[in-house]
Amino acid sequence: MKQRSVIGYLLLFLRGMGMGGADVIPGVSGGTIAFITGIYEELIKSIKSINAKLFQTLFKQGVISAWKQINGNFLIAVAGGILVSIFSLARAISWLLSNHPMLVWAFFFGLIIGSAIYIGRKIEKWSVLSGSLLLAGSILAYYITIATPATTPDQIWFIFLSGAIAFCALVLPGISGAFILVLLGKYEFMLHAVRDFKADVIAVFALGGVFGVILFSNVIAWLFKHHTNATLALLSGFMIGSLNKLWPWKEVLEWHINSQDESVPLLERSISPWRFAELYGQDPLLIPVITCMLAGVALVLLFMFFSKTKGKERI
Repeated sequence: MKQRSVIGYLLLFLRGMGMGGADVIPGVSGGTIAFITGIYEELIKSIKSINAKLFQTLFKQGVISAWKQINGNFLIAVAGGILVSIFSLARAISWLLSNHPMLVWAFFFGLIIGSAIYIGRKIEKWSVLSGSLLLAGSILAYYITIATPATTPDQIWFIFLSGAIAFCALVLPGISGAFILVLLGKYEFMLHAVRDFKADVIAVFALGGVFGVILFSNVIAWLFKHHTNATLALLSGFMIGSLNKLWPWKEVLEWHINSQDESVPLLERSISPWRFAELYGQDPLLIPVITCMLAGVALVLLFMFFSKTKGKERI
């Protein structure tokens, strides 16, 4: 377990807040934020250490040894930031998406472009396999962005399953946990549960999430250990394919009534800013949108610069 100062843990907390904020927005992955802020590798290793051996350590060597084994201080700092961000930003992000959707999507569009470049630069050797996985990841992620959201049950078992699947985004850059919830028909359901603090629903969802993230972290850790370049190519593809979801100018193809009797988009497709202006008679905000895109790219480039200067440019 790394020794950190109070400032170090505060920075971890803030990175966790960034992950939590990203996970509230359909289309952005908390795993991406972990990657570009330099805590991805430590996060995977720490989560992976929560296994059967942990209980052996707990009974034989005590709580302190078990806490060190899972890098407990690190996990608490990051998880605390994620939780604070989710509970504090749920309302704010809902408001931003309702009132300034194009600017929000544009910023994250730029963020994902920068992140794809960031991950792609880590691929030391390209091969037919790496290229094929890049293409496959792009196609799969693109398909996910155009898939029709399902109507699903609200029973406990499905809430648990939804948490297990969605939380995989914490350890999988490029795939948005929030958008997975949209496809599962549980995004608004969980957003309202968080907003209204429905403790039973949140608890079941969180338990499913813990199960899913522990299981999947072992898979990701194995892939990075044995197939690093191929895994990085696949993750880059996920990010490239997800850009369709984040494109700021959309044409609504189908609407539906949500749980608050509000009419909200169900199916959308990406269009040009000029087509958007023609269809809706609104200013496409071309300059502000491009500015937000560039700001997202610039933020990732800034992280890349600092990670290089600190010697942390690795998986």
